[in-house]
Amino acid sequence: MEREQDDHAAIGKRLELFFNDSTVGAGLPLLTPRGTVLKRVLTRFIEDEEIKRGYLPTDTPVLARSELFKISGHWDLYRDNMFVLESETEEKLALRPMTCPFQFMIYKQRVRSYRELPLRYSETATLFRNESSGALHGLLRLRQFTLSDGHVICTEDQIESEFLAAFELVRYVFDTLGLDGYWFRFSRRGKSGKYIDDPNAWELSEAALARILDSAGIEYVEADDEAAFYGPKLDVQMRNVWGKEDTIFTLQLDFALARRFEMTYVSEDGSLVHPFVIHRSSIGCYERTIAMLLEQYKGKLPFWIAPEQVRVASVGDSSAEYANAVAEELRQRGIRAEADVRSETVGRKIREARLMYIPVLAIVGDAERSAGTVAIRTADGDQIADVPRNAFLEACSMLEGSRSKRTNADFFRPATARV
Repeated sequence: MEREQDDHAAIGKRLELFFNDSTVGAGLPLLTPRGTVLKRVLTRFIEDEEIKRGYLPTDTPVLARSELFKISGHWDLYRDNMFVLESETEEKLALRPMTCPFQFMIYKQRVRSYRELPLRYSETATLFRNESSGALHGLLRLRQFTLSDGHVICTEDQIESEFLAAFELVRYVFDTLGLDGYWFRFSRRGKSGKYIDDPNAWELSEAALARILDSAGIEYVEADDEAAFYGPKLDVQMRNVWGKEDTIFTLQLDFALARRFEMTYVSEDGSLVHPFVIHRSSIGCYERTIAMLLEQYKGKLPFWIAPEQVRVASVGDSSAEYANAVAEELRQRGIRAEADVRSETVGRKIREARLMYIPVLAIVGDAERSAGTVAIRTADGDQIADVPRNAFLEACSMLEGSRSKRTNADFFRPATARV
């Protein structure tokens, strides 16, 4: 029973974040306004961080002619996992399962020089995969999802430094989100026949990835038959509340697709050389990461992630205007705040905010209105009275910027009283 309550699907329903509807279809969750805000917070966090690290954003179509996927190899090796459509001209189209072929076409728009490399492309991409109905669950396994997809196109000499830079981005994201309990898996080729047939290239690329991981001191387990069809990868693994293992983020070393797409760059000696490609996902599938966050925090998300960060509750109608004013000032500071000015008892307002795991509840009555203060209750159970209004606003801004893993009540205490 406890695991059922801690399952992200139950938490998501309880907190009004997302739901599934049979009329829409399995594996196609509907995000509510609250769930959409949560996803948007994570998206902005990742996109801003990627720009800081030299990534160039792209925006590519969600479907393409089958010819594109025949070049990449998806048509022959991944077609069973794709949604294929027929156009009026009898041309076959497919919804994209990943963005790499599209970003490769952007790279090919003109001749590239070695001086331009590495090129780092990123995209918040809607992707589609035809998962079996038995595998679908909540936000963990979907038929439509959003991936922080990215590809680093580089020279052979840049592979190690770029792979490790992508790895550090992944580790930074994990640390900032406060996710733990993960481990790394070195995913190698197997004998299933679902891989590009180039044994020599596979041997060289797997050896190269092992060398990079070992030289950096990255501990990992190994798994056969878990590689991408075009190369080996480092997967970041976690278990959900039911103990099932899932890949959250992934970094892949690609030896094949640059050649298949005839991607080249002009080397220092003037010759044309095929680049190497690192496929990476900095936060993985947003929906799956949200599921893991909900389960790890049991719904009590950190202040900076929470879809509603502050709720300002009035005590009686006479303090409603003051509650609305405080909430508006918070919103002007970029804080996600709502005012609860319903004609309900303050006890009921407190209970509802607690059940929704609102990180900070500010209670305002006639006394607070007259004194220009608020009374604080945090989701962690702290209570602080008589917090000056301006100090409260400033503390919320500081808490937002801190990306703290918990709603630390010290932010709302006078400096002399902080521990």
